Amino acid sequence: MMAAAAAAPVASQAQAVLRGRLCDQAVVHSALRSSPDTNYSKLKYLVASSVSEACNNSVLLVGPRGCGKAAVVDMVLDDLKKEHPDAISVIRLNGMLHSDDNCATKASSDDNTEFMIDMLRECGLAHKTIIFVLEEFDLFAQGKQRLLYSLLDAMQSLTSQAVVIGVSCRLDADQLLEKRVRSRFSHRKLLFVPSSVDSLQRLMEQLLALPEDSPLPTKYVREYNARSIFNDKKFKGILSSLTDADATTSHILRFLVVSYMDIDSGLLSMQSFMNALSSMQRQPKMDSLQDLSILELYILVCMHRLEDKEQSSYNFITIMKEYKSVQDAYKTSDKYSHTVCFRAFEHLLDRELISFADNKRRNQALEYRPVKLLISSRELVESLKLNTTCPAVLQKLLDRERYM
Repeated sequence: MMAAAAAAPVASQAQAVLRGRLCDQAVVHSALRSSPDTNYSKLKYLVASSVSEACNNSVLLVGPRGCGKAAVVDMVLDDLKKEHPDAISVIRLNGMLHSDDNCATKASSDDNTEFMIDMLRECGLAHKTIIFVLEEFDLFAQGKQRLLYSLLDAMQSLTSQAVVIGVSCRLDADQLLEKRVRSRFSHRKLLFVPSSVDSLQRLMEQLLALPEDSPLPTKYVREYNARSIFNDKKFKGILSSLTDADATTSHILRFLVVSYMDIDSGLLSMQSFMNALSSMQRQPKMDSLQDLSILELYILVCMHRLEDKEQSSYNFITIMKEYKSVQDAYKTSDKYSHTVCFRAFEHLLDRELISFADNKRRNQALEYRPVKLLISSRELVESLKLNTTCPAVLQKLLDRERYM
């Protein structure tokens, strides 16, 4: 007991160290700095050469969300600000905020265009590079693309000194550009792809290792790092389940954040990773589905049957007709009055397992308003399996080969 109590403060300190490493982008992406072939190295070389050679440049970063595009941009800019503290200014624009017609019109007006040209010229004469980071770049490529054209056209001046970094999750973002914009934008493009399972495992090992120079006791650090669970088959199964759903670095980081350390032993445990995986895979609707009554399950199954028959619109009356057809076909004893069925229907609405298809008929009686399911067929099948009182007929009605 005394040994466990003494280990608890050390384990708490170790947990704080690990959380700090997970939140530090420099630690998460530190492997990028070690190889000249990474997108980090390529982007840094391009921007650094533009700063040192006082020239204009543009590049597009594309890849799925969560692959580290924004993190690489931030790392490059942080490094260059340290190397050239007085020679760089960064302007960030987001396509979700700055790509609308009003903003574009203001940017393309004569006064603002002249101001942009003058600003770039003055910065060029002062040997200062303006770096424009355009996040959600594909949204800037919608409409008449006035903002992009105004910016890239202003960069054609011999005295200007600027770099445009576009960031987009669309692989064809450069193909969305108009001819006049494309002619002014370079065709440099860096592709980001999700990491392999082996790379993600190495990343987890790196992040969950305690550094030798940490303030923790040396004996504890060595013991902690020596007792690795990453080669365990169960852990590989957990990692496989994670990457099947989402193989991005950000998804792995979210998984590690919800994991925890066994404070008593001061070590990582397989159970904590299994609990974290369960919380990541948790389906919010399943909790509401587990304690439904038999009648409510019947209503959901009838709605699923109607949608499976591709019935475009249905209401409570239609559901009751389907319910009666099920009773007649299977000779079930689960018969309820119209009033009881309507109360169960309202309860499903309150739980937000079903909803009205639209809000156009608010003055219409509830029985006649079109409704729709808010749960998937897979969730419904799982809820029937978990319900111990579920009649066998409902399982037959949702036979996978026929209805999924």
